[in-house]
Amino acid sequence: MEAFLRVVMIVSASLSIVLVLLQQRGASLGAGLGSSGELNIKRRGLEKSLFNTTLVTSVIFIVSIIAMFFVPID
Repeated sequence: MEAFLRVVMIVSASLSIVLVLLQQRGASLGAGLGSSGELNIKRRGLEKSLFNTTLVTSVIFIVSIIAMFFVPID
């Protein structure tokens, strides 16, 4: 069981990193510092699916870490 949880943890962590890097920001750095810029709040289409998939893989990663605490070490 421990080996399975480790594999799940590594795969979900790797997928989470890739999915976060694939996401695009709606505003540039200048808009975040007070310059005029449009911030796109509404997610649609592929961007929404990518965001939801990122959330799911992150939750799987966190649950696998918590589950490791309850698995006895052989």
